[in-house]
Amino acid sequence: MNAREKKIYRVTLIGSAVNALLIVLKFIAGIFGKSSAMIADAVHSLSDFITDLIVLVFVKIAGKPRDKGHDYGHGKFETFATMIIGIILAVAGIGLMINGIELVLKSIKGQTLEQPTMLALIIALISIISKEWLYRFTIKTGKDVNSQAVEANAWHHRSDALSSGGTLFGVAGAMFLGPHWRILDPLAAIVVSLFIIKSGYDIFKPAVNELLESSLPEDQEKEIRKIVECVPGIENVHNLRTRRIGNGIAVDMHVNMNGEISLNEAHSKATVAETTIKQKFGKNAIVTIHMEPVTKK
Repeated sequence: MNAREKKIYRVTLIGSAVNALLIVLKFIAGIFGKSSAMIADAVHSLSDFITDLIVLVFVKIAGKPRDKGHDYGHGKFETFATMIIGIILAVAGIGLMINGIELVLKSIKGQTLEQPTMLALIIALISIISKEWLYRFTIKTGKDVNSQAVEANAWHHRSDALSSGGTLFGVAGAMFLGPHWRILDPLAAIVVSLFIIKSGYDIFKPAVNELLESSLPEDQEKEIRKIVECVPGIENVHNLRTRRIGNGIAVDMHVNMNGEISLNEAHSKATVAETTIKQKFGKNAIVTIHMEPVTKK
């Protein structure tokens, strides 16, 4: 296991342990604290736990070197994991919304909702603090190791903190403002669920684009052109094709060189361009440069 995988495993295992504890605490608080919002929040934490398992499995696969059946490595497995996390996050948000709507309708029809207890309030506070810490810890690790899946998982922690924030607001309102205000609990869950669904979409969309072989952003392609054209003897970068593979990129381009120089010299210039691109975009970058001769007058 390389250093990158160790960091990913460490942050994910820590997140899994915290999530497992929170799941138990939230279900206990939801049942004995008489809070439907807290039970929904527990379900959301359960989705976090599932995504942690997905990251552990898929990052291990993505870290495998290229083989006979995978000439470009296994980076897409990590992208696939990111997409699954986005889907789970959106589904969890939809589930929370449906649950909240059902409770609101019951309240409108005259049914008195149960009053949450202090247990639910305390667990909501604990969840907010622990999940926000997990978000900051995980997002930093994700950026350090350049892992979309880890960063996606970090945002899942943040969404859970937001969910617990909505739960805290609803529980507090239902506890201290009287029976008619117990509707605040499900209303807060509905509002938070919208943010959760949006986070799921924001994670899902770029992963799908990558799986569909979308090009790198225009500013990154411009930077690649600039890097290559700054190498003395290389000019006119064209037929540039780019894509992302997991935490790396693949670049394919045609360039013009003086047709009168030796093959060794042309290869040396191309190697300089390739090395510079890898220094900027990571050592896992796959760079292919097709050299076209131009006769100098």
